Amino acid sequence: MSHLSSPPPKHKGEHKGHGLPRGSERGSSPRDKDRSVTVSSSVPMPAGGKGSRTNCSQSAPQKTPNRLINEKSPYLLQHAYNPVDWYPWGQEAFDKARKENKPIFLSVGYSTCHWCHMMEEESFQNEEIGRLLSEDFVSVKVDREERPDVDKVYMTFVQATSSGGGWPMSVWLTPNLQPFVGGTYFPPEDGLTRVGFRTVLLRIREQWKQNKKTLLENSQRVTTALLARSEISMGDRQLPPSAATMNSRCFQQLDEGYDEEYGGFAEAPKFPTPVILSFLFSYWLSHRLTQDGSRAQQMALHTLKMMANGGIRDHVGQGFHRYSTDRQWHVPHFEKMLYDQAQLTVAYSQAFQISGDEFYSDVAKGILQYVARNLSHRSGGFYSAEDADSPPERGMRPKEGAFYLWTVKEVQQLLPEHVPGATEPLTSGQLLMKHYGLTEAGNISPSQDPKGELQGQNVLTVRYSLELTAARFGLDVEAVQTLLNTGLEKLFQARKHRPKPHLDSKMLAAWNGLMVSGFAVTGAVLGQERLINYAINGAKFLKRHMFDVASGRLMRTCYAGSGGTVEHSNPPCWGFLEDYTFVVRGLLDLYEASQESAWLEWALRLQDTQDRLFWDSRGGGYFCSEAELGAGLPLRLKDDQDGAEPSANSVSAHNLLRLHGFTGHKDWMDKCVCLLTAFSERMRRVPVALPEMVRALSAHQQTLKQIVICGDPQAKDTKALLQCVHSIYIPNKVLILADGDPSSFLSRQLPFLGTLRRLEDRATAYVCENQACSMPITEPCELRKLLHQ
Repeated sequence: MSHLSSPPPKHKGEHKGHGLPRGSERGSSPRDKDRSVTVSSSVPMPAGGKGSRTNCSQSAPQKTPNRLINEKSPYLLQHAYNPVDWYPWGQEAFDKARKENKPIFLSVGYSTCHWCHMMEEESFQNEEIGRLLSEDFVSVKVDREERPDVDKVYMTFVQATSSGGGWPMSVWLTPNLQPFVGGTYFPPEDGLTRVGFRTVLLRIREQWKQNKKTLLENSQRVTTALLARSEISMGDRQLPPSAATMNSRCFQQLDEGYDEEYGGFAEAPKFPTPVILSFLFSYWLSHRLTQDGSRAQQMALHTLKMMANGGIRDHVGQGFHRYSTDRQWHVPHFEKMLYDQAQLTVAYSQAFQISGDEFYSDVAKGILQYVARNLSHRSGGFYSAEDADSPPERGMRPKEGAFYLWTVKEVQQLLPEHVPGATEPLTSGQLLMKHYGLTEAGNISPSQDPKGELQGQNVLTVRYSLELTAARFGLDVEAVQTLLNTGLEKLFQARKHRPKPHLDSKMLAAWNGLMVSGFAVTGAVLGQERLINYAINGAKFLKRHMFDVASGRLMRTCYAGSGGTVEHSNPPCWGFLEDYTFVVRGLLDLYEASQESAWLEWALRLQDTQDRLFWDSRGGGYFCSEAELGAGLPLRLKDDQDGAEPSANSVSAHNLLRLHGFTGHKDWMDKCVCLLTAFSERMRRVPVALPEMVRALSAHQQTLKQIVICGDPQAKDTKALLQCVHSIYIPNKVLILADGDPSSFLSRQLPFLGTLRRLEDRATAYVCENQACSMPITEPCELRKLLHQ
C-alpha cells in the first residue's frame, strides 16, 4: 500500500480527536475534523509532474441546476448549481457506474462544514474539474447527517489507510461500492507540499484505465481486512469485564492527559467531550471517599468552568461553539451544533447538582435559551446547526467567525456611558473590554490567523472574576454584574443587524432525542416546568413528524418548509440505530421529568422496534444500520467509540438497564449483558474510547435503584419528594410515580408497586434495590439523607 500524503497547513480548522490521551485509538466522530489533504490508496499511484498542471481558474456558478436541486438536504442543495453531474446516493448512480464501467467519486460532508465550503468554492465550482468529475467518474454527494451509515463505512476505510479522517471526505469506489482511494479536503492545485484535487483525479482516471485489475484486487483485500478488523462479537466470552478494573483504567488514562491549568484533555484543539465529563462525575460518585474520586470531580468541574469562561462559549448570545483551536478555550471553531448544546446542558445541570454552584445552572439555562431562540421550529422540533461562516457585511464573501467577533471601536461606540462611582474615569465599554479581554490590536494570536483576516478582532473570553474586576475599579460586585449584563444585551441587539450564519434547518431524530433529554433533565433539576414543556413539545414533534405508526419505525430526517411547515424526503429516510437510542433515552428522561407514562410506553415500543431492526442475535450488540437499508455497502458496522456524541451501543446499554428497572422484563437485562460482553475486548484494550459504556458497565454491576414515589401527581407533598430526587445527582436510578391506580401502565409492568402504601395518606417514597425496598419515607430531608448514603 502506498500513500500520497501531505501535511495539512496550519490553520484554525477542524482536527480529528477529542482531547484524549495519546494511544486512545479514537476514530473520527461527528464534526471533529473537517479538513485534511491526506490521500490514502489501496494501490500504488504514479507521481504527477509539472507537465500535468493547468490553471484551474474559478468561474461563476452555473445558472442551470444539477439533479441535487430536487433534494431536501441543505448540504446537497448547496451543491445544486455546481458544474458537476452530481447524483445523490442511490441505485441510479450505482447502475450508471456499472453500465459505463466508471469509478464512483463519493464526496461526503455537511452544510455547516467550513472546509466543505472551501472545497466546493475551489473545486466543485471549477468548470474544468467539473468536466473531469462528470466525464470520467460517477459523482455522488452525501450529507453525512442524513446517511451516517455511508459516512461510517467509508470513514473507516479512510482512517485505516491514512493518517486521519475528517470532512469533507473524498473516496473513490468501484461500481460495486468498494473503496480503493480515500482522502479528505484537497486544494484545487498542487502546492509545494500538497497534492491538488485535479492531479488526484487525473491519476485515478489513468489508474482505472491502465491498472484496473490490480486496483480491484487490492480493494477487495482491504475490504476483507476491514471486515475482520471491525467485527465486534461476544465470541466465546460469557460475561463482560470487571467494572472496577475498567473504571480505574479509564480514569487513569484520562488523568494522564488532563490539562491542570485550563481543564480538558489535550493541548489543542480541545473538544467539550461531554461523555468524558459524565464519566468523571459518575466515577466521583462511586469513589467519593477516595483521592481519585475527589480528583475526578475537580477535573470535571474545572473543565466546565474554564469552558464556560472561554471563547468557546458565546457570551453574547449563549450556547457553545464546536471546539477550541487552542489550549485555553479561547478561539473557537465557530459553528454551533445541536448535539453539543443538548449534552452540555445536561453536564452543567449535573455540575449544579453536585456542587450547588449556580454558576453551572446559569450556563445550562443560557444554553437552553439559545436553543429555544435559534434552533427551534415552531412545531417543537430542533434544527441541526448554525454555520461558522457568515459575511462580515451584506454582499461580502463569508468569513469564519464574522458574526461573533468584535473590535474595540464597535464596543466603545455601543457602550459609551460613564460608570459612576469608579476610582478612575470609566465607560461601560471599557469595563466590558477589561473583563472580557478585548484589546485594540485584537486578542487572536497571529498563529491562529495565518491569513491576517482577524487583526483587530476580539473573541469575548472571561479574563477576571467579577470580584477582581470590581476591585480593579472600586465597584460593588453586584454593580459590575449588572453593567456587564446590560453591556452584553446591547451587543446582542447590535449583533442582530449583522448577516446571520447559515442555519441548517434539517431536523434529525437522534439529535432531537438528545435535545429532549437536555430540556427534560435541566427542567427537572431546576424545577422549571417551562423547560420540561419544551421537552414535551419536542417529543410530540418526534411522534407527529418523525414516526411511522404503521411500521413502528422512526424517520431519520425532516426539514423546515416554507411558512413553518415540515417536509419529508420521498421516499423517507428511515432511522438508524442512534435515532432509536437517543430518542428512547430522551423519552425515559422525559417520563422522569413529567411523570407522564405515555412517554415511557412509547419508549418501550421503540426499543422493541430497535431490537427487531438492529440487534445482532449471533454476536451481540446493535448494528448501526438496518440490513436492508445498508444493502450494497461493504461493511455493516457497530459503532465502538464515545466521541462528540456517545456511541449508540453505549446509550443502548443504559436504556436497557433503565427499561428493565421500569418493567422488570428480563429480556432487556439479558440483552444488556450480551452487549457489554460483545464490547469487552474494545473496553479492555482502550477503555477511554468508551467512557459511556464503562459507565453502563458500572451501572449494571452496581445494580439500579428504583425510587418509587407513592402519591397524587398534583399534590404539593408528592412534588416535594419528586423535586428532592431531581436535585440529587443519582445517575444509576429509575424514578417511578405510583399513583395508586392498579390499572396504570407501570402497575401492570411492576406488580410489586401494588404492595407499596402511602403513610398516613401522605406522599411516601421507597428506595428499592435487588427486590428489597426501604422503610417508607415522607419527609424530603429524610429521603435526601438516604439517597446520599
